[in-house]
Amino acid sequence: MTQNQQILDHLRTGKDITPLQALGLYGVYRLAARINDLRKQDVPIETVIRTDGQGRTYASYKMENV
Repeated sequence: MTQNQQILDHLRTGKDITPLQALGLYGVYRLAARINDLRKQDVPIETVIRTDGQGRTYASYKMENV
């Protein structure tokens, strides 16, 4: 199964995914690139910018309308 398919399957469950989760679960180092690939296939993915406890920001991705 490709990384794109693993990410898509994850998002279809209604869960969001962060870069750290993608690395731990699927070995995906470049989640933003995989999200871009999926968006090019017309997959409706929403980006949510979050902030951790130390003030650093990161992206979280989820399917729209799920």
